[in-house]
Amino acid sequence: MDIYAIAKPKRWKTMSFGSSCTRREWSLGPLLLQSNPCPSRLATASLPRELLRSAMASSLTSLSSINIPRRCRCFSLRYLSSWPLPLISASSRFSDYPAALPRRTRFSATFSRTFSRPQLPPATKTSEVPPLRHFIAQSAAAAALTAPEAQPGTIPATEDQSRGRIYHETYGCQMNINDMEIVLSIMKNAGYSEVVDVPESAEIIFINTCAIRDNAEQKVWQRLNYFWFLKRHWKSNVAIGRSDSLRPPKVVVLGCMAERLKDKILDADKMVDVVCGPDAYRDLPRLLEEVDAGQKGINTLLSLEETYADINPVRISKSSVSAFVSVMRGCNNMCSFCIVPFTRGRERSRPVESIVKEVAELAKEGVKEVTLLGQNVNSYNDMSGLENEVDPGTNWKFSEGFSSMCKVKKMGLRFADLLDRLSLEFPEIRFRYTSPHPKDFPDELLYIMRERHNVCKYIHLPAQSGSSSVLERMRRGYTREAYLDLVQKIRTIIPEVGISSDFICGFCGETEEDHQDTLSLIRTVGYDMAYMFAYSMREKTHAHRNYTDDVPEDVKQRRLTELIGTFRESTGKCYDSQVGTIQLVLVEGPNKRAPDTELIGKSDRFHRVSFKNLPVLDRDNESASKRNPVVGDYVEVRILKSTRASLFGEAIAITKLSLYHNVQDEESVVFESRA
Repeated sequence: MDIYAIAKPKRWKTMSFGSSCTRREWSLGPLLLQSNPCPSRLATASLPRELLRSAMASSLTSLSSINIPRRCRCFSLRYLSSWPLPLISASSRFSDYPAALPRRTRFSATFSRTFSRPQLPPATKTSEVPPLRHFIAQSAAAAALTAPEAQPGTIPATEDQSRGRIYHETYGCQMNINDMEIVLSIMKNAGYSEVVDVPESAEIIFINTCAIRDNAEQKVWQRLNYFWFLKRHWKSNVAIGRSDSLRPPKVVVLGCMAERLKDKILDADKMVDVVCGPDAYRDLPRLLEEVDAGQKGINTLLSLEETYADINPVRISKSSVSAFVSVMRGCNNMCSFCIVPFTRGRERSRPVESIVKEVAELAKEGVKEVTLLGQNVNSYNDMSGLENEVDPGTNWKFSEGFSSMCKVKKMGLRFADLLDRLSLEFPEIRFRYTSPHPKDFPDELLYIMRERHNVCKYIHLPAQSGSSSVLERMRRGYTREAYLDLVQKIRTIIPEVGISSDFICGFCGETEEDHQDTLSLIRTVGYDMAYMFAYSMREKTHAHRNYTDDVPEDVKQRRLTELIGTFRESTGKCYDSQVGTIQLVLVEGPNKRAPDTELIGKSDRFHRVSFKNLPVLDRDNESASKRNPVVGDYVEVRILKSTRASLFGEAIAITKLSLYHNVQDEESVVFESRA
């Protein structure tokens, strides 16, 4: 067997060996020590002739006399950094060496499991074998001869750039937005602090994905194709000015799609470098290091405990007056159409104290509205410190007429307890929450919403279908009648409440009669807002295993069009009913249709309200002169007209959340006394 010692050139071209050869590497220096048990199968070795003739001639001569038995599997030694190494004796143990090196010069040592240590033949004396320092010294000298000189005018990369600048995109629900803020916090703590606005300037590209519907996945694949182009053709993109990244970008897929299609994504023509599931974001810095070592990074393990409660998210929109706070993760409902339990795992809730702490930080930053997030947010159950098991039939109360396939073994602080605590401690912050399940609306929660002025009178109540038979196949745990009873109870306790919903048309086995039941439910309830989709079957779900997607695509689209039309007819009444009322609007910014003259924001019922940007009275400082409202102000707006999709009004005064509701309460008391 022959051994080749070659100084690593500036760009190393791949050496192709026979399929029976096993090749492993140690990173030790500019030296590449290559042992090949079958040199006859060496197909190509594209190396600069000048390098072989000059720099390494002596190394090749000295190595030609060394013989290694054939039972020694092939291995290689290669150092990937230009930093000098201390000399190592031939007797040094490789397992001890990394601990003595600086962090950036440590090497990895990997062997084939079938590797056997070579034994020199009896006729060969160990003293005749050149020591390792001999090869290192010679290769270092060759590297010094060929090292490129620094070009004048070259600007050194900043420390952030050397670690890698980050570009990110997020698809899907608000939970994914919050997850990306968690990822940015983790990366910032690991030294990746610079975020850029375009992928062409990034060394690391994050794409946070959604797997709920096929359409969302197709959008992600399209973007991955473009990111692959930036990586594959990096040199030419830099040359023509399309890209200014310092090296080919690493593409990282996060979120639900990462967990669901991990194998397919990694096999997609080297399109993606890292695949990381929703519960493995803490592992991202290590996975990126694996990519630097030439490996694929993947971690999609689901957790029964991970809530990222100790991580303070980096807010993506610093100037926004609203923020998302995740209070629980996962879902136990196992609806037959839904992939979430398989991509997000089982339910687990953050401790109340960690949520209060995060909201307090947001309040210091000037946030005026917080949306509490969870896949099944009103199933919140903080069991920290609790050990006693409870009977769900007597302690965990569901909405009347609702049931669940998953039994609650332990009960701690519920969502009503959390909402009560937050609303009392932060009276100037308005609270919303999404996305709930209709089964978890006990009376306590509804009364908290009614009594607390800073809990928005708005409930998202996903129905999914208006047919009891379809709801049963969906495994939703309620009937059409139970759902309508819940709507009636909600509106009795909270008269001015706004209700929104989700609907799926074309689910497995859905008939025209089932579809008509859904249309009639929309007319009966009268929703303020609705999210409507044609059914898209997802792998791993109960429906995928047990049902047939038997509704034709054209029928799904026709039914979807009818759903949207029916919703628009009914929602107009909700908006029209607001004309003449005074609504408290949180200003979010200029109205895009008239940015110079109008402002826009949302009311308590989540209606978009625009109004003229004119000086008005400030109720918190009535002695001062009038001023124009700014982003983050609460403004009293009298509604003048409705477009059946938004509202328009005139600003009356700038106020505070608690001050506005105190005035409203006083006016109610005066009115009742006069009556």
